Amino acid sequence: MPWGIGLFLGYAFVILTGVGLALGPVVERAVLIPITFEGVVLMALLAYTIFTMTLVLQRKAAARGLSLGLVSLALPAIPLLLLWGQVILAVFVATLGLLLYRGLRAPRALAWLDQD
Repeated sequence: MPWGIGLFLGYAFVILTGVGLALGPVVERAVLIPITFEGVVLMALLAYTIFTMTLVLQRKAAARGLSLGLVSLALPAIPLLLLWGQVILAVFVATLGLLLYRGLRAPRALAWLDQD
């Protein structure tokens, strides 16, 4: 497995962990309001992440674009972290995003995701 794919899978597991931790308050609010914007967004993110990880693990060519789409979620986090005064964390997220993008665009990663 190329390093970019391994890094992406670690990134995807972090997203799944974050979604899992964020679901508690959403489920508590579901008693009063069955459908909330936060709940819909979290469920869409959960489904997208699991589907993309499944395609990556199956080495499907369709995972190329979907994985880059999941990596693009790091972009909105950078200005938000800078707005909150978290410069070091913003630099870390930007570096991680660049590493993920470069790793997923590397020839070894593209060759690894070769099955139709």
